[in-house]
Amino acid sequence: MSYSQNAMGSGSRTARKTFEFGRTHVVRPKGKHQATIVWLHGLGDNGSSWSQLLESLPLPNIKWICPTAPIRPVAILGGFPCTAWFDDGELSEDGPDDWEGLDASAAHIANLLSTEPSDVKVGIGGFSMGAAMAVYSATAYALGRYGNGNPYPIIPRAVVGLSGWLPGSRGLRNKIEVSHEAARRAASLPILLSHGTCDDDVPYKYGEKSAHSLSVAGFRNLTFKTYEGIGHYTVPKEMDDVCNWLTARLGLEGTL
Repeated sequence: MSYSQNAMGSGSRTARKTFEFGRTHVVRPKGKHQATIVWLHGLGDNGSSWSQLLESLPLPNIKWICPTAPIRPVAILGGFPCTAWFDDGELSEDGPDDWEGLDASAAHIANLLSTEPSDVKVGIGGFSMGAAMAVYSATAYALGRYGNGNPYPIIPRAVVGLSGWLPGSRGLRNKIEVSHEAARRAASLPILLSHGTCDDDVPYKYGEKSAHSLSVAGFRNLTFKTYEGIGHYTVPKEMDDVCNWLTARLGLEGTL
């Protein structure tokens, strides 16, 4: 599936970017279908690798949707093309945000969830850049719109970010504070963030800072978990914590 984003070029001409998303892998629930979660992979990865891990989790009531990001040049890799949810230059509040890429991927995620049954709770999670994308979707939900101003159509009931960061953090608090509805949505959305203290790819301080930025912006239902000595990867204890958190927050009936 492709998404087009318009960007004003020089003069009156309009430049159009089209993002071609890769294959989507789906893990069907083994029990009663109570929740659907879109899970987003990290930079250079694909949906298949995460679908295999998610299928092994003791969460029989969750349907997992694991899309694959578009292949695009990535600035942090010197322009080398690989699967990426958005163009990543630097992990800094001063760095430029790829709003086009963020919005295109957030719209793709929302579209994947838009056809789920009304009695099924929906959520978004991810690892590394996928976690950043999940958290960006959380802010779009709170604000009620994408960065480009288009309305955000999904009501997520849980957001999980492992070893990630918060894109588009500049001005987030001000945007939420001026809207009663945005503040209400931010305060009610359960978010779980976790990070290893020895992460060399996305340093721990960025995870910690992202959690702080979300908290001060009004995301009060936020849990930040620290994993001592863990690098840029997941471990069984972390995934156990994710399972327990999702079971509690989504009111799931049981585990395998």
